[in-house]
Amino acid sequence: MSKKNSFRVSEIQNIHSSSLPELAECLHGLGSNTSLAPFPPNPAETQSAALTSPSQFLISSQPELLASDQKLVKSEGPKLVPFFKATCVYFVLWLPSSSPSWVSALIKCLPIFCLWLFLLAHGLGFLLTHPSATRIFVGLVFSAIGDAFLIWQDQGYFVHGLLMFAVTHMLYASAFGMRPLALRTGLLMAVLSGLCYAFLYPNLTGAFTYLVGVYVALIGFMGWRAMAGLQLVGAAWRWTELAAGSGALLFIVSDLTIALDKFCFPVPYSRAFIMSTYYAAQMLIALSAVESREPVEDYRLSKAK
Repeated sequence: MSKKNSFRVSEIQNIHSSSLPELAECLHGLGSNTSLAPFPPNPAETQSAALTSPSQFLISSQPELLASDQKLVKSEGPKLVPFFKATCVYFVLWLPSSSPSWVSALIKCLPIFCLWLFLLAHGLGFLLTHPSATRIFVGLVFSAIGDAFLIWQDQGYFVHGLLMFAVTHMLYASAFGMRPLALRTGLLMAVLSGLCYAFLYPNLTGAFTYLVGVYVALIGFMGWRAMAGLQLVGAAWRWTELAAGSGALLFIVSDLTIALDKFCFPVPYSRAFIMSTYYAAQMLIALSAVESREPVEDYRLSKAK
């Protein structure tokens, strides 16, 4: 008990002729002085706890993550120069599709060959130690074969090209992985795929009735897996996932244009639109392979070290 409280007790004991109101006032003063007040927080401890909390750590490390990603994007640019040159060659020459030849097939496949070289420029060791990058590389191989088949699509090789690109989408979906699951994104892609097939269905005949249905399901599944891990804000943002999601979306737009032009109605400037979106899609998907697709939590921790 403090000296002040001791004084209050002695004061009460020495009251002989005081009235009851005065005694109550003394007791009230004793009670108010003996109550326990909460200790004020230590500013140093509060600041330390705030800095070491997981959310504050992620926010403080976000600028470093973005700077690292921007540096990585700049480092990949020179490796894509052959791809851009090959794409310009294709559009400048603009060989007529009515007279297919091995030269036109080579010119069409040349940008995809350059994307092979883009991934190989990271070294065979990179491909062997990163299964997702290996699957994307193999998917690009099947894409080139599919492109060659589609050069002769009017000669009956359209189905062959369709099957090659179906394998490509399965490889891409496997490369993108199943984490995170993102069921809402999957449901959205399923609905959009169903609507696209319902629109195409009245114009499909023979084997295309089910072949196109299977293909739409596969490319929709690939698009779901590509966009499942996409986060545009926060510490979990990765430019490689943005590239994968954008590439898958462009691939879907390109293939949908092919289907509309072939089965439904002529699309103005269809070839230019199809090939521009297709090459952009393949480039973005190839770019998404330059970093391993580890879980987001492990990625953030590895970047923060």
